[in-house]
Amino acid sequence: MSEDRFRCPWAVDAAGSTLYRDYHDYEWGVPLHGRDALFERICLEAFQSGLAWITVLRKREAFRAAFSGFSVDAVAAFGEADVERLLADAGIVRNRAKIEASISNARAVLALGDTDLDSLLWSFAPPPRPSRVTSVQEVPAVTDESVALAKELKRRGFRFVGPTTAYALMQATGMVDDHVADCWVPTR
Repeated sequence: MSEDRFRCPWAVDAAGSTLYRDYHDYEWGVPLHGRDALFERICLEAFQSGLAWITVLRKREAFRAAFSGFSVDAVAAFGEADVERLLADAGIVRNRAKIEASISNARAVLALGDTDLDSLLWSFAPPPRPSRVTSVQEVPAVTDESVALAKELKRRGFRFVGPTTAYALMQATGMVDDHVADCWVPTR
């Protein structure tokens, strides 16, 4: 990948890390499907709340190890001993409310019954915009769709899924394309 390509401004890490760049180039805005993959993104977006995204990216592999690869079935079976184990794990964000929300959210996924998490989340994806935004200042933090998604997830027992987190999830999983117009990443 050429270093001289224009990227969305947030993808350039002043510290010189390639984590932001690689996440931007290969994951952010790429349509994502699959129960466990989407569950991972729900959890990571919740853990990011109040923190810089780079913090979560740096800890991502530790999160995956600590949360059994974000297997919904495995995390739903976590108990108090797992909560204590996670709170002692310096490799992840050690926030009891977010840890407990992740476990609760795994159980909420299982409680969906015949409703597939993939179908549920993607049913809130807005139609594609006719063109990309020209600057990051045009990117909303919340949309009508993210408000509706957050409300539906909360109704179904999910936690740490407010409208801003729901919109970040929509961006991360390709439900919306918020790359700026000059960004080299192709429209999907």
